[in-house]
Amino acid sequence: MDWGTLVATLSGGSIAISGTVLADYLRHRREGERGVGARRRAVYLEFISAAEACFTQLRHLAQTPGAEPDLAAATRAALRGGGIQEVRERLFVEGSTRVAGAGQAMYEHLRALRRAVATGAGHSSPVFHEAYHPYIAAVWAYRVAVREELEGQSLTPAAFGWRGWDGRDRCPVCTRTAVTGT
Repeated sequence: MDWGTLVATLSGGSIAISGTVLADYLRHRREGERGVGARRRAVYLEFISAAEACFTQLRHLAQTPGAEPDLAAATRAALRGGGIQEVRERLFVEGSTRVAGAGQAMYEHLRALRRAVATGAGHSSPVFHEAYHPYIAAVWAYRVAVREELEGQSLTPAAFGWRGWDGRDRCPVCTRTAVTGT
């Protein structure tokens, strides 16, 4: 028996098996990472969509604040009806720390806007806009965090020809208030 042939055969077989196992491990790892990325993308979009649904309801209530007999209850229902709390929990579980933090900041600003509308602040009132513009800035901060994570690219207000994310410089109510002082 030629020991050299046996050793070479066993060594070659070990290398082949090791290579196959490593390739299989790396393939499963890539597939797992793609799954995590897809889940994150879905929850990120679901969160901002739920926030938009809540905001739309709040804006509607702010356009006709006297139409609701219990405005505070209606604003609470607007947040519950949009389903943002459930998606927020998924965001905390599925999302990265940075995006979850940006989402929580956005949620807190949405709640501040809800409180302003609950007090009867109309959509063109300074009270509404003091809550609205920080919320819009937080929405954009969330979008930027998501885009940087998913695509490695950032956004700046200058890309849209804006000075800031909060929109105060483009807001007819705020620019009129700044000019007239009322």
